[in-house]
Amino acid sequence: MKCRHCESELALPLVDLGSAPPSNAYLTDRTLHAPEKWFPLRVLVCERCWLVQTEDFSSADELFDAEYAYFSGFSTSWLAHCETYVADMAARFGLDAESHVVEVAANDGYLLQYVQARDIPCTGVEPTASTAAAARAKGIAIVQDFFGVRLARELAAQGKQADLTVANNVLAHVPGINDFVAGFAALLKPDGVATFEFPHLQRLIDENQFDTIYHEHFSYLSLTAVARIFAENGLAVFDVEEIPTHGGSLRVFAQRSDCGRRPREARVDEVLAGEIRAGMGEARYYADFQARTERVKNDVLGFLLEAGKNGKRVAAYGAAAKGNTLLNFAGVRPDLISFVVDLNPAKQNKYMPGSRIPIVDEARMRAERPDFIFILPWNLGDEIKRQLEYARDWGAQFVVAVPRLRID
Repeated sequence: MKCRHCESELALPLVDLGSAPPSNAYLTDRTLHAPEKWFPLRVLVCERCWLVQTEDFSSADELFDAEYAYFSGFSTSWLAHCETYVADMAARFGLDAESHVVEVAANDGYLLQYVQARDIPCTGVEPTASTAAAARAKGIAIVQDFFGVRLARELAAQGKQADLTVANNVLAHVPGINDFVAGFAALLKPDGVATFEFPHLQRLIDENQFDTIYHEHFSYLSLTAVARIFAENGLAVFDVEEIPTHGGSLRVFAQRSDCGRRPREARVDEVLAGEIRAGMGEARYYADFQARTERVKNDVLGFLLEAGKNGKRVAAYGAAAKGNTLLNFAGVRPDLISFVVDLNPAKQNKYMPGSRIPIVDEARMRAERPDFIFILPWNLGDEIKRQLEYARDWGAQFVVAVPRLRID
């Protein structure tokens, strides 16, 4: 396989998580009785540009289809994060009724609803039909298409150049990363700003966040790699913030290379220097990740087997993609985890891909009172524990697997 950015041959492995179906390919009662398509889940490191990437076995249209079930608007902490972001960007860049904001991967309108509430004109780009429909129901204008240079030029020709483009947790999801990034350079006004949020590869590796690896994530991103990709596709990074979302993310600010005038903030060089000190430009940095993931897998299996042996019942909370990576890597099935609770009606009454564990609403949790509640989206652990505090009344304990198995 060649690097999807610089086309160098890839030889350095990061991790092999076996095989799994796409993490958002939830099963129905009908598809439960049909074969599932599984793909190898291996990740390689480019030793030229240091872009870390999933080995190609599936295409974007197989992963992001009409039944795509990830809706961003079900986490209160994530919504609060987005509302604060909109307020901060409006203040910093003077956004008003004369501005235009474009969000790529607008999902269910979770963020643009706050732009719209400020009477700032906005457009969302969202390729999946289910989430695009949810955004339109909020009155948000949605272009249902995959983003790249072609679409960016079409939008610009329609007078929809952007003062601000937003790309939250989507840069990792695109196979054609060069075309995707170049699209922002084509869409921005001369003094426009593009922001990108994505989980920081350094945090993923240092904190053993292997369950954030799945087929829908084509790339795993450092600022070192992103700055290079941007520079070669018409964007210049001028600022970066380290933020706590998704276990530790970067928010990168970029402008057009040909006309951007904002000075480069010192934080950019500080983060780049931190990555160099950590060794992210050396092969040895990536060497022991496989062994650390396997220790977590073995600990999870040991816990579940011991719980079953002792007559304890385990349920899970959050039918998240990262949970599917963990469950399938560990080979967990419904005999070890009875059900998964999720607030999203689009996931309820379906089954987790691969493990085929049923997804139910919270009433099932209250009725069956499991002894252990396994929190799969550990990045929302505090929020979920507060929401389920009532479960402690019957003695339930919470379990989280990453970065190591913890029970409280």
